[in-house]
Amino acid sequence: MELIVGNKRVTPEALREIPGGIEADLAGEALTSLIDATFRGYASIEMLGGDLDRQRMDVIDIRMAGAATTVTLRSQGAMALH
Repeated sequence: MELIVGNKRVTPEALREIPGGIEADLAGEALTSLIDATFRGYASIEMLGGDLDRQRMDVIDIRMAGAATTVTLRSQGAMALH
């Protein structure tokens, strides 16, 4: 599975599937690209491969701890589980 931000392939340090989405550990240019796409809205975020192939993703959480940043993304078609 790969994360696509706009026209860039972003390589997470780690990628984990969760119900309806993924958690990705990002750093450097990968994190900057994702944050720019999220807050400036200039690019789409999509998954390539796996169960979420070619699905648009929304950033729903960003957690920072020390030098590690974990971003949670949910498929735009997924429903939240409570």
